[in-house]
Amino acid sequence: MGTWNSRGLRGSTLEDMVNRTNERYEQLGLALMQKIPTPITPVKIDREHRHITLAYFEKTSTVDYIGAVQGIPVCFDAKECRADTFPLQNIHEHQVAFMEKFEKQGGIAFLLIFYSDKNQLYYMRFSEMKKFWQRAQDGGRKSFRLDELNPDYFMSWQQNFFIPYLDWIQKDLDSRD
Repeated sequence: MGTWNSRGLRGSTLEDMVNRTNERYEQLGLALMQKIPTPITPVKIDREHRHITLAYFEKTSTVDYIGAVQGIPVCFDAKECRADTFPLQNIHEHQVAFMEKFEKQGGIAFLLIFYSDKNQLYYMRFSEMKKFWQRAQDGGRKSFRLDELNPDYFMSWQQNFFIPYLDWIQKDLDSRD
């Protein structure tokens, strides 16, 4: 996933960073976010090494994380991208439908996108994602470019791993007023 350097992920995955951030938010009493496991059915198990070697997904998952932030329902998905162009095939129709229903119920839905080659992290509001999704559904581009994104929603790492997404949830809420 890139090289070791003095900032950024230092070889860890985005999911690890989100999990650490969620643990810290929980410790501080600011949020309670849970990773949603994707249900699988094992087909082959290597009993000697005690791990699954073949499995299939039982059903489609919704989003990676769901929980509450100061009484507000929140759900989001974490995505990684190496290029400046993000293919919309990385977002599934059932995820878009779930996030849309979630927002209609008064929740906040978003994507965290990590552009690994640029070490940039982006908070994508559901409304922005929906715009790109609809453009593709209408026969337009099946991706979006880094330069199409709102520069106000690029996030900075804190302490080289902490993802301050609560600040961007607040910014998202403020933009809705």
